[in-house]
Amino acid sequence: MGKLIVMDHPLIQHKLTILRKKETSSKEFREVVSEISSYLGYEATKDLELEDINIETPLGKTVGKKISGKKIGIVPILRAGLGMVDGVVSVVPGARVGHIGMYRDPETLKPVTYYCKLPKDLKERNIILLDPMLATGGSLIEAISELKAQGARNIRSLNILAAPEGIKAVQEAHPDVDIYVAAVDKCLNEHGYIIPGLGDAGDRLFGTK
Repeated sequence: MGKLIVMDHPLIQHKLTILRKKETSSKEFREVVSEISSYLGYEATKDLELEDINIETPLGKTVGKKISGKKIGIVPILRAGLGMVDGVVSVVPGARVGHIGMYRDPETLKPVTYYCKLPKDLKERNIILLDPMLATGGSLIEAISELKAQGARNIRSLNILAAPEGIKAVQEAHPDVDIYVAAVDKCLNEHGYIIPGLGDAGDRLFGTK
């Protein structure tokens, strides 16, 4: 079963409170989403393999470390996942960025894919999938299935908030995928929104309703 990693660092929890407040402006919301995403990105990449490299400092020769093995691919689920990209790219600036566009049908709550553009060498990359909210899990399950269909073998998901129902659904559908979150909330409401949550992340990021 894939791991669930909940980052309960005080700085993350403090910033998460800012996101939850309904009076937080779109500008501040975007900034805090990016900051939390960078923290999640650090945690999600701490197991990357390293190899020795001979270098020379201004004072002499030494052996340093560099990342070896697979490269990184970042894939936000549009549109809310876009708000997390800059934060994660700040941690791994050499990563390739793909995009998967989805929206949730308001009647069925099922994901509908309308766009998909991914790096061609997915099999050679560690893929970091981005979506601020893991609610029902439908969009994330569909996105992971699409990534696997195109060759991805190493996938992990970064989500700011998650509901127990969504976590369970993703782990059952894709038990090989680790999930990194800032917090796990109580439940979903009848409309499939996380409670207490923070509202619609996409609307709050981009100032739409």
